[in-house]
Amino acid sequence: MTSVSNSLNKLCASPRWARGPRHNTGHVTQRVCDVASWSVRAVAAKMKTFCGRANPTTGALDWVEESEEYDYHQEIARSCYADMLHDHDRNEKYYLGIRAAVARVKARGEKVIILDIGTGTGLLSMMALTAGADFCYAVEVFKPMAEAAQCIVEKNGFSDRIKIINKHSTDVTVGPDGDMQMKANILITELFDTELIGEGALPSYEHAHQNLVQEGCEAVPHRATVYAQLVESELLWSWAQLQPVEVGGARLVPPPAVGHCAGAHSVCDIQLSQVSPKSFTPLGPLCAMFSVDFSRPVSSAFQSHSSQFVAQSSGQAQVVLSWWDLDMDPSGSIVCTMAPSWKYPQPKMAPWRDHWMQSVYFLPVERGVTEGEELNLTVCHDDYSLWYSLQSRSQQTTDSQTEALHSRPCCTCQAHLLWTRPRFGELNDRLRTESYLSALRSVLREDSVCLSVSDGSLLPVFAHRLGAKKVFSLENSRMSKQVIEQVLEANLIRGGVELLEMRPDQLTRNDIGGEQISVLMGEPYFSTSLLPWHSLFFWYCRTALAGLLQPNATILPCSATLHMVAVEFEDLWRIRAPCGTCEGFDVTPMDEMVQQSLDFHESREAEPHPLWEYPCRALTQSTATMTFDFTQCVPQQPISRKGSVPLIRVGRCHGVALWMEYHLTHDITSSAGLIGPISEQGDCEWVRHRKQGVYFFRSPWESSGDGRAAVSYSFTFEPSLGDIKMDFSIESG
Repeated sequence: MTSVSNSLNKLCASPRWARGPRHNTGHVTQRVCDVASWSVRAVAAKMKTFCGRANPTTGALDWVEESEEYDYHQEIARSCYADMLHDHDRNEKYYLGIRAAVARVKARGEKVIILDIGTGTGLLSMMALTAGADFCYAVEVFKPMAEAAQCIVEKNGFSDRIKIINKHSTDVTVGPDGDMQMKANILITELFDTELIGEGALPSYEHAHQNLVQEGCEAVPHRATVYAQLVESELLWSWAQLQPVEVGGARLVPPPAVGHCAGAHSVCDIQLSQVSPKSFTPLGPLCAMFSVDFSRPVSSAFQSHSSQFVAQSSGQAQVVLSWWDLDMDPSGSIVCTMAPSWKYPQPKMAPWRDHWMQSVYFLPVERGVTEGEELNLTVCHDDYSLWYSLQSRSQQTTDSQTEALHSRPCCTCQAHLLWTRPRFGELNDRLRTESYLSALRSVLREDSVCLSVSDGSLLPVFAHRLGAKKVFSLENSRMSKQVIEQVLEANLIRGGVELLEMRPDQLTRNDIGGEQISVLMGEPYFSTSLLPWHSLFFWYCRTALAGLLQPNATILPCSATLHMVAVEFEDLWRIRAPCGTCEGFDVTPMDEMVQQSLDFHESREAEPHPLWEYPCRALTQSTATMTFDFTQCVPQQPISRKGSVPLIRVGRCHGVALWMEYHLTHDITSSAGLIGPISEQGDCEWVRHRKQGVYFFRSPWESSGDGRAAVSYSFTFEPSLGDIKMDFSIESG
């Protein structure tokens, strides 16, 4: 059972909470959280901690006193433990592999000693003892999880034969006075992430083989194989490169430095099952790139592996789709695959999991390939990450070119550091862009003086191209300013937009040449926003700038509406569902631990999820709950709204989905949630490039669909806090 054992990243940020690049920190690989809050242990006084949190809505730094255990509780509440335990396919394959390994060792007449690295709940250790193992050393570095594992093994009657070791595996000692009395002859681990090696699996295996297990030990899983397929995809490539757009009768082009940049090297992990095969063209076969045999010594040193194939069709080589399989036994008869559902003969039979997904890698530069061309796809990896490159078999490369191909890609244009992949997709969304262009055309005049408030936005460039007299843009960072400068230079309009690196409350009339702003605009998009209503930061900016606006100034968007719909999730509900019994073992102590952490106030609030990856059915109508009028300043008093929405479809109501719609003008709206009407069956289509909020009910509600039961809601916007307090309940008639 994987927990934070050899990596804290599943705790700090599950794939749903953060999809950012990873940074290596010794043995730990952590995702860079896009959570707009951080805590500093500044003053501790008997179980209390002052936490500084940057408020993403107001921009202010708030200090609050929290329990000393605050960070642990937040990490546990946002972890993937339940998702992993609900993954029956994973559990079953591990159980079969463990039984087979124990039988092989017993057949040799040996005593079976297990080492389980990253034990989590102790599930795999209990499986091993049930299969006939004699003793198990179960390593778990995260103290609360180690304590839960101890409770679980005691509850299931295994405490005399399972020793929980609360250490990192590289700190475990062997010997008469050590943590382990002897080396193990079966190594069980679940140290994998979507990229296979991103949680530090290779260094952990390397150390274990050198120090903790016998030579020739059995391993479960026995082998992992990484697969890759080269494709052309306009959709996926739009997440990596800025595309040209028509503005004001001219073509706005991306800076050459962006187009030539290799981009960020980190993996893009998504639910590839939700990307239709119609949205990409395979240019080559599915290739087995490399395998790792975990029963033998493993190296964490740099390696490269190549696969040669003939191009199946002509096109632009842009993207590599990748996933991996686990062979649980040496013969490969017990296989756990991460392949997307459309690779299955019966897609609906594919297991759902979110702790492991699929990977998308972007080639450093797109290149044309011709059907029948002989190609060489190369994957390189260090101890924590992978990257790909493509060459023609006929292409002769020098040593320096080979070295460059093997080098880890890194961003040289800054755009890939400024804009996330969803942000690239949003900037390339033609329908969304046309909505903003139409809105700007309707409000701009020859004498318009515009000010843009968004992070790294193209709106000020659009406004200049559409004929505004003057355009200013507030940029939140030097990097943001430099990227937009590159866009202006590439389109020969340097100086057309004056970029100001300052906060709205710092701006004076002198900074804008004594002008008054006639058009204040924003997408609004802010890199610190995580939940949909965090974009209300635009409202606070508008309020801070009130003294610089003309009396009849246009505010674009003029307002925003918070929408909600009660939903039944196809699979996402698993991340919050208690496990109770897992594969015959009682794991309720873990359920209790997670529930205790969920009782902390932040964890009871809505969570951000990209719902296009997580299918759901609407059980109510979509409802507008609160409207925020940007033409007025932020009010002094709270705004409250209450109401109820009848459940009109049969299903299990797991929670409520929440999103914002921005009213750019009185007749042009841009949605950050639903992008089409709900079908009669309740099917929903969600925008791909923003996260929506999800409020999970503690227990699902069985809806009869007759409208007699309803979801009651209560929202209160607290201007001083910049937050929306919400509460939901089910009322039955």
